[in-house]
Amino acid sequence: MVARKNTELGDFLRARRAALTPAETSVPVVPSARRVPGLRREEVALLAGMSVKYYTRIEQGENHQMSDAVLNSIADALRLDETERRHLGRLANPSGRRAVGPEAVRPSLRSLVEADTERMAYIVGRRFDLLAGNRVAYTLHGLEQGQPVNLARRLFLDPAARATHTDWEKAARNTTAYLRLAVGNFPDDTELAELIDELRAGSADFGRLWAAQTVDECTEAVVGYRHPLVGELLLTVEALNVPDATGQQVVFLTGADAASQKGLRRLANL
Repeated sequence: MVARKNTELGDFLRARRAALTPAETSVPVVPSARRVPGLRREEVALLAGMSVKYYTRIEQGENHQMSDAVLNSIADALRLDETERRHLGRLANPSGRRAVGPEAVRPSLRSLVEADTERMAYIVGRRFDLLAGNRVAYTLHGLEQGQPVNLARRLFLDPAARATHTDWEKAARNTTAYLRLAVGNFPDDTELAELIDELRAGSADFGRLWAAQTVDECTEAVVGYRHPLVGELLLTVEALNVPDATGQQVVFLTGADAASQKGLRRLANL
């Protein structure tokens, strides 16, 4: 029986070494024409303290258990941050898969965000579905209160969504990084996989960003929105993970300046 190759692991490792140059590491630079962007496999193996053959087998997705020491050596060599390290661990050892099923919002949590009138507040699921939110959240996106919408699908496939963001490229990068992390967390979620396929088929921008293999928790940021009635808003984002509903986040956005805070209050009254 032929073992199934871990292609996700190999794709992630290749993307990360392609993004890292020899100048950013302690690897000796040989003055010769380089045939690949970033680091070669040989250079990653040297930095990680392992044989080239062994690292190549890992990158080719050969199905075998790796120790924490090996994973840490590779993570150090590729200069991965904490989020990337956890993602690497899940890709390398996918046996601890999380159960998937319909997403439900706890009633008390729904009431919390819907009652908030001082800021934008909403709950997003693992597939970037808008599960619940206050009036400001729906009004900003031109939606009726409670209207179901997938924010990733809207961002990439609805041309009108580009005008909502003052920096669409930044929003697109963050959303893609969140979805990439979600796929690592929930590899058996068929609806999530179908969403990724739909976005890759319908948006060249998503395909480009997805290929970069970037992962991010997206827990804090400063974002800019644009609304036809209140103008531009600069908002500070704080996203909190819901402990008993893995993959869900409660997101709060407050005005980063007095004008933006005033704009949020106007949105709440529209």
